[in-house]
Amino acid sequence: MNHQSLEEVELELALLIRRLTSMVTAQKVGSLDRAAYLLLTQISLGGACSVKTLSQTFHLDISTVSRQVSSLEQKGYVRRVPDELDGRAFILSITGLGEQLLADDKANRIARLGHVLDNWEEGEMKQFGQLLRKFNHSVVEAEQMEKVSQHDG
Repeated sequence: MNHQSLEEVELELALLIRRLTSMVTAQKVGSLDRAAYLLLTQISLGGACSVKTLSQTFHLDISTVSRQVSSLEQKGYVRRVPDELDGRAFILSITGLGEQLLADDKANRIARLGHVLDNWEEGEMKQFGQLLRKFNHSVVEAEQMEKVSQHDG
């Protein structure tokens, strides 16, 4: 692996994170914070699921996801419904209000991103999306490998 290439990726990621944070802080992109947006998106796309499933999906502690879900529930964006497979358990379902807010928020985010990528060609955007997806998968794999090595060590 080329050390200079790794240095370039590290610097560009640091700059990206800083600029995205600055952009969100300076100009609120949507009404949902990042955690709420991701949780609602997962429930909307993946269907009703448990807090445990969300915790595993995002590699977060169950207590963290529980707090975030409680906030979404209090605002009326999700509701708990009995799990048909386990009558003692509940799964989370997105409400109509949650779906509408998510759709509005996503439209705002896409519009903002559209302005940033206005001069990009379609092929460049597609390739960038594919590389980001590959990077995200690599991050998840690295986290899993690290957990296994910590467990074995």
